[in-house]
Amino acid sequence: MKQLRLAIGYALCLTVLATASCRPKPKSQIGGEPLPNQPASSPAATSSALQPTPSPLSSQPSEIKAEQVQPLDLPKLANNVQPSVILVTVFDSSGKLLRTETGFFISDDGRFITTAHSIDSAVNAVAKTADGGLYNVAGILASSPPLDLVILKADVKRVPFLDLSKNAKAEVGAHIGVIGSALAGSEGVLREGTVAVKQPESQGDRLEIAMPMSASLAGSPVVDESGGLVGIVTSAGEKTIVTSSSALTLLQSQIAPEATARWAKTSETSPTPRPTPKPRVVYAPQPEFPAEAHTRSGISRAGRFRISFNAHGNARNVQVIQSTGNGLLDQATIGALRQWKSTPGREWSATVPVTFKE
Repeated sequence: MKQLRLAIGYALCLTVLATASCRPKPKSQIGGEPLPNQPASSPAATSSALQPTPSPLSSQPSEIKAEQVQPLDLPKLANNVQPSVILVTVFDSSGKLLRTETGFFISDDGRFITTAHSIDSAVNAVAKTADGGLYNVAGILASSPPLDLVILKADVKRVPFLDLSKNAKAEVGAHIGVIGSALAGSEGVLREGTVAVKQPESQGDRLEIAMPMSASLAGSPVVDESGGLVGIVTSAGEKTIVTSSSALTLLQSQIAPEATARWAKTSETSPTPRPTPKPRVVYAPQPEFPAEAHTRSGISRAGRFRISFNAHGNARNVQVIQSTGNGLLDQATIGALRQWKSTPGREWSATVPVTFKE
């Protein structure tokens, strides 16, 4: 009996061991794949846990930084725009020099634009280009004192110019370049700024640049990164104001096809005619000593030349009365005298003695 009980107990133990060994083993799992008897986890949650998505706030500084590291290519803009930029020197009825302002050509036949305040009380002017050309200004074609703009005509043909039909729009925050004359010196030829304020057309369609600029840049063109004309500087200093290119286009459209450039007539303070003042020279650059003409130090050469002016004050002819004895010196003198200007009013001539000393 005792042996029977041991046999039955032994059989039960074998049954329990066999049952435990026959249970299915867990299957191996590929990363992210759920077990057959477990709910599947969300792929989006898994992706989010592995690669956190940056918030909009964290991505914003990178966008701002990308805009800040793209300055304008001012040398390239100057190369394309500056040939059309000029200096305008104006005179009153007595031939006195009033002021010099920047301007720029807007057509190849010599039309140019500058500020209206620059020609106050003026009856004559000259336009000087970056290559040294000096041209008489025939007069005014259109003017708008409220906009502080004026379009004039210089006696010149086939000049580089900025096309008003290719104007550009600049919104607040846009980067713009101010291109002054190459003759302006170190006071401020090229400047970069940002549009801080934009007034609507009902208030004059003007822009304000968030950067103080030299007063010598008044009358300079303002362009965008591609060289498109944004406007013209009408006031420079601590607060720089730009009149938009759309205002320039509107003023140009008011010029009749047959319009003739004329200076505004100045009112006489007395009904009694005054005698014509004696003409005098108001612009007289000196001839430079050519390097090729140097011989020995202490040697001086003198000559006399006659220069004839027309009624506009331009030098129309230069004659050699007495040569310096050196052809290079004579040519240098003639070249300088041809740039001389006199007070307008009548034709006259003057004899100019010249002495070169090494």
